[in-house]
Amino acid sequence: MSQRAKTEGHGEASLETKDRSGPEIVRPQLDGAFPEHIAIIMDGNGRWAQEKGKRRIFGHREGIDSVRETTTTCARMGVKSLTLYAFSVENWKRPRPEVRYLMRLLRLFLVGERKTLMDNDVRLRGIGRLDDLPEPALDELRSTEKLTSGNNGMLLRLALSYGSRAELADAVRDVAYDVKAGRLDPASIDEETLRSYLYDPTTPDPDLLIRTAGEMRLSNFLLWQVSYSELYVSEVCWPEFREQELVRAIEAYAARVRKYGALPDKPAAAQANGAVKG
Repeated sequence: MSQRAKTEGHGEASLETKDRSGPEIVRPQLDGAFPEHIAIIMDGNGRWAQEKGKRRIFGHREGIDSVRETTTTCARMGVKSLTLYAFSVENWKRPRPEVRYLMRLLRLFLVGERKTLMDNDVRLRGIGRLDDLPEPALDELRSTEKLTSGNNGMLLRLALSYGSRAELADAVRDVAYDVKAGRLDPASIDEETLRSYLYDPTTPDPDLLIRTAGEMRLSNFLLWQVSYSELYVSEVCWPEFREQELVRAIEAYAARVRKYGALPDKPAAAQANGAVKG
């Protein structure tokens, strides 16, 4: 049996207000598309703390404020899904005291932020090898998932004990089990079949992937799902990532043309002239 815990079912800116039932949506006024799903690699907590002459755990603690502000800002803007890379499978290799502190911090976050999640109509969902989490942290995760399950606003996904290669390995293992049991015809397997075996197959892929602290790596995060995501690297470390940086990333996304391997649509004027540059 797989270890994975699959989910049930599956700067200053001018503002515009959009009507909907529930909390008011206020988002930057953009010249292009708005990302419905944002994923973030929250990097630089330890580096930020060490640059200030403090222990690494200080950076992790301060990073909670960035999680809170980013979550509430995204919910207020009408982002449909926000996925945060909170703890990777590789992070278990860190010194035991740091891992214990991170698990304690996770548990405190899950309890302490329940009111914020409910006030902002946010649903919480964990993805990853969740059974690897210490029982107290897993219990609070399940409690918060249950508490927020009736909310209708943004989906906040915490990637915990998560690694994309592990996710793909778990998926392929389950495919093999089903083929062996006669529940799946190998000739019918395609991309959508494999997607259905991922941890959370129903949430659409990220439109925008943000990484903080200036690093240019994917770090084994959502490798299947970010195949066509737009990438944005912020130079600030995660504890300093606030609404202004988030808006910069969204504005950069809006300025891009997503082609998915095809050619962009010809502008009307170029079509009239029978040619398009570039």
